[in-house]
Amino acid sequence: MDAPLPENNTINDATHLQNVVVMRHGDRIDSIEPLWVTTAARPWDPPLVEDGRIRAFGTGRKLKTDLGFPIHRVFVSPFLRCIQTASEVVSALCAVEDGPDVLSSHGVAIDPSKLKVSIEYGLCEMLNRETIGRDCAPKDGNFGFNISELEAMLPAGTVDHAVKPVFKQLPQWEETVMGARTRYEQIIKALADKYPSENLLLVTHGEGVGVSVSAFLKDISVYEVEFCAYSLLRRSVVHENKSFTAREFEVLTHYGQTGISYCSAIPSTSSPMYDAM
Repeated sequence: MDAPLPENNTINDATHLQNVVVMRHGDRIDSIEPLWVTTAARPWDPPLVEDGRIRAFGTGRKLKTDLGFPIHRVFVSPFLRCIQTASEVVSALCAVEDGPDVLSSHGVAIDPSKLKVSIEYGLCEMLNRETIGRDCAPKDGNFGFNISELEAMLPAGTVDHAVKPVFKQLPQWEETVMGARTRYEQIIKALADKYPSENLLLVTHGEGVGVSVSAFLKDISVYEVEFCAYSLLRRSVVHENKSFTAREFEVLTHYGQTGISYCSAIPSTSSPMYDAM
């Protein structure tokens, strides 16, 4: 999937290669049990099923062994399925040792100094009825994310409390599909620009992963993003004094290789790319 990477991500003393991995969450419970929403206290915020946790941990292990570069920072959507996915992936990335018989983060010892994690509102689900059904959305418009509680679900010692989110709050309810796609493109660029010397992992939703490909491969329509699918973006960053300039991102993800399928077409502007986000 990825092109040869110079040692230490450095081309010369001033030029650095920055990598950004954009990943979808794991298998959500309402994709397996459609009636779950009828009794759930928070039907707009489904958790992962156990297979989703296993898939997320396995994807984290794959990233650790296959990428060829370290992940320095992880940013995650505040939705529970993304928090749980990030917890598994981070545990795999930071694992001190784990054998092939280890399927999830349970009981895995980690080195929390390897990376830092932050919650980012800009990576959240599309907030409209295209992805959150009319009967599932909170009646009062309050999605009720308790950031302290969500941070406590992430591996101990990995949360960077000093980081301020790019988006200070959730997008407005009933944002348009095109507005959400613009948001995903903006947050990818903004986080990369905020940490130009670091490699990032962004844990988000299907539409966000689709945008990470379609925004940087022109005239591409993404039509499928599997659970835990991910894209890899890379750009060169030139540092000079205390500033930097960066080239456009190159998409290193090939069709179907990491769970993303696309074709040459102009994407629709009125509907999401996928049924379940």
